[in-house]
Amino acid sequence: MSLIRIALLRGINVGRAKRIAMADLRGVVAGLGFTDVRTLLNSGNVVFGVPRAGQPRVAERIHDAIRDQLGVETRVTVIDCAELRTALDGNPLREVATNPSRFLIGVLADPADAAKLKPLREREWAPEAFALAGRFTYTWCPDGILASRAAVAVGTPIGDAITTRNLATMEKLAALAEA
Repeated sequence: MSLIRIALLRGINVGRAKRIAMADLRGVVAGLGFTDVRTLLNSGNVVFGVPRAGQPRVAERIHDAIRDQLGVETRVTVIDCAELRTALDGNPLREVATNPSRFLIGVLADPADAAKLKPLREREWAPEAFALAGRFTYTWCPDGILASRAAVAVGTPIGDAITTRNLATMEKLAALAEA
């Protein structure tokens, strides 16, 4: 039985520099021996099976294959289905964030980077909100993501070591992974 994983590629199909056809992305991931490879939307979200538990360096292998085969440099963060479900079920801003398209869930590439974000929990963000749980960040942007002070602040201390998706996309990824 395969362990279901989700790869989140940072910045794919945003702007003109990092365009990848999802069929090509599926081919790259399948070519690494992963199974049941599916993509969601056109923005670098890949759900796939890992045939052996504990298979090492999954994110690094996908990153290297995308760079070598498609000529695109992108950060790849991999989580498993259970992690995503825990992040969604444990959403600490569920009562505040009323619009899934303006609510971001971030996944830290390195869980140790959470320590760099802890000071953000102490700041006053109203009407926005920020929370941190493990390797996941939760950012409510009621006036829009581009106008969000909290969303900018999350990326400042860690740069591209985080990738975010809105709640609606994360829920779709969970449903696809759990299907």
